[in-house]
Amino acid sequence: ELGEPDESGRRRPIPIPNSEFVMDVDTVVVAIGNSANPIVPESIPGLELTKWGTIVIDEETGMTSREGIFAGGDIVTGAATVISAMGAGKKAARGIHKYLSGEGPEPEEDSNSS
Repeated sequence: ELGEPDESGRRRPIPIPNSEFVMDVDTVVVAIGNSANPIVPESIPGLELTKWGTIVIDEETGMTSREGIFAGGDIVTGAATVISAMGAGKKAARGIHKYLSGEGPEPEEDSNSS
């Protein structure tokens, strides 16, 4: 919940009693700052990287070269705007939804198979 605007016009968050919750997750990536965290690509074997050390993704889905692993923001583009990162997050969220719901892209056919 946001409070009334202060003298600068900014609305500050107000705690909502009993709104806290716990989520069971495998990994949490802290995404603050303006550069990609080098630990992420180093800690996930098999990720395809660019010559600048950013992660290569499918531009439509946000999926990396590792099936089921998605990325967006500075770790893909290098330092950019928060708006760009938000757009990448939205695109990756759609890709994750399609992947988890089985609506993802069909595997490419091998042109060498008969």
